[in-house]
Order: sequence, then C-alpha cells, then structure tokens
Amino acid sequence: MTTVRLNDDIDIKLSLLKDIEKTTKTEIIKKAIVEYYFQHVQNKTPYETGEALFGRFGSDDDLSQSYKAKLKDKLNAKYTH
Repeated sequence: MTTVRLNDDIDIKLSLLKDIEKTTKTEIIKKAIVEYYFQHVQNKTPYETGEALFGRFGSDDDLSQSYKAKLKDKLNAKYTH
C-alpha cells in the first residue's frame, strides 16, 4: 500500500474531479498513474527503458572479450596444483 500526501491545491482539484467523474479519489489516482506509465514507459524501446542503467554497475573491462582469461585466472588461483 502507498500513501500520498497532497498539498491543498491538488487535493481540491482531485475532489473536483471526483465529483465530476462520480468516482473515488483512489480511482482517479490509479488512472493517472496508468496514463503516466503509458506516456513515459510504454512508448520506449527496451533499450531506452534501461539505458540509464547500462554500464552503471559493471566494470570498465570488456568482459565479452576477456571473460575466458579472467575465469581461467580465478580458477587457477582457487585450485592451485
């Protein structure tokens, strides 16, 4: 469950919408979130959606080319003969 605190101006506008639409504040807020989602997320490609996260938590190394050597080094260090 989520709690939202609204300032007086927004709460008044929400109350007016509630009366006009003959529905609840909760339903209006739910619809607003769904609309916001479709405007900001759904129209994006998967790459655009995750673009800010790509490379953010990885290393600077090119792991796609050096992963075998790195794995070999780790295994050799762990299982020295």
